[in-house]
Amino acid sequence: MNDELTSLTDRLRTEAGGSPLFGRLLATEDDEELAGVLVADRQPLWAREIAAFRLGCLGDRRAFEALVLLLNHRDPERCGSAAHALLLLGDPRTPRAAAALAANTLRTAYALHPVRLLTALRAPESVPALVGTLHRLLVPGEPHWNVALACVEGLGTLGDGRARPVLKAALPHPRLGRAAAEALGRLPAG
Repeated sequence: MNDELTSLTDRLRTEAGGSPLFGRLLATEDDEELAGVLVADRQPLWAREIAAFRLGCLGDRRAFEALVLLLNHRDPERCGSAAHALLLLGDPRTPRAAAALAANTLRTAYALHPVRLLTALRAPESVPALVGTLHRLLVPGEPHWNVALACVEGLGTLGDGRARPVLKAALPHPRLGRAAAEALGRLPAG
């Protein structure tokens, strides 16, 4: 078992409450059984999460929709597991979905993992989405500085010159300035 699956298993064990389905979903090698959980009525969230995570890590695109929903969940651990599986899934729809979640002003509190996923994906959508999200979060009194910081760090990692204006705008921010300076240092000269 890899570290991510071990973490997911430990987290969901209590939620599953001793259900025999819990062990079966972790043990099965049958992709069809896992996929069936995603479409069956009245399945608990924990069961859908296990099935989607396992399918996503195997590259089975039937997990995509469930993983995107979990990426947008209010529980950060669910978001983290979904981001991990989406990265391994390799579905071409993932960058657009992550960009939409990062840019959703009504869900900013839950945008940390979509922002980090965009950085890891290094897709054409990544820089524009991170620039737009960071720009929106630079207003005074914005409470989601952790998401803004993830944008700054992501833009530094991506090293794209299009980020220069928004990173310069982040320099005076007390919680972002140092990271913005480091990110600017990673951009190509220009």
